[in-house]
Amino acid sequence: MPNDDKEEHPLQPLVESYQARPERGFLKPIIFADSREFQSEVITEFEQYECIVKQKTLVVGDYLLSDRVCVERKTAQDFVSSIMDGRLFAQIKSLKDNFEKPVLLIEGNDLYANVKPNVIRGALASIALDFAMPLVWTKNPQESAGILYWIARREQLGEKREVTIRTDKKADTNKQRQEFLVAGLPGISIVRARSLLKKFKSPIAVFNAKEEHLAEAENLGPKTAKKIRGLLEEIYK
Repeated sequence: MPNDDKEEHPLQPLVESYQARPERGFLKPIIFADSREFQSEVITEFEQYECIVKQKTLVVGDYLLSDRVCVERKTAQDFVSSIMDGRLFAQIKSLKDNFEKPVLLIEGNDLYANVKPNVIRGALASIALDFAMPLVWTKNPQESAGILYWIARREQLGEKREVTIRTDKKADTNKQRQEFLVAGLPGISIVRARSLLKKFKSPIAVFNAKEEHLAEAENLGPKTAKKIRGLLEEIYK
């Protein structure tokens, strides 16, 4: 006799979500894709899914899927290149510093074509153990688009999480609260917030800084500085 009181498997709601057909008025998840990714085949493959894709210059990662999930997508060739030139672990550290649940997506299966296997294995071991970074493997751009879509759908429609450029882990210290406060300014990520705080030493100094001084901060520029001053000086309505 079946037990009606048995505990539901944690993945059951997700399975039902996958099986359900979109209803009328179905909300589409929003995917922010870095400007550099807009030349990839992944963007074209999104056309087969019910989602909205927006181009955005992301300081960290390639695809922003919710307030806590950002994905760095690498083809197998780029993954190998980023190990050799030292980019990989710096990028992973930035993801971990700025997002609660970052993901590394590796597309393709020719990892061992032009490099010693132990180099790749050592890097993968470090990603899994030293950084505790989730790894997702896909065969091609079509599969990558599908994975990205379902993560975005699960986060935004299943977990009811917002997708926003202003993202960071929960602020537990005054330093993190200061970073999060400054990251609320237009065009400012956590990385840029840190640059501003390093230059001006405190949030109030950032807010009081002149436009030309803001533009001198690392990773900023005149356009972003103008937007910041415009917001800070605009009368609240």
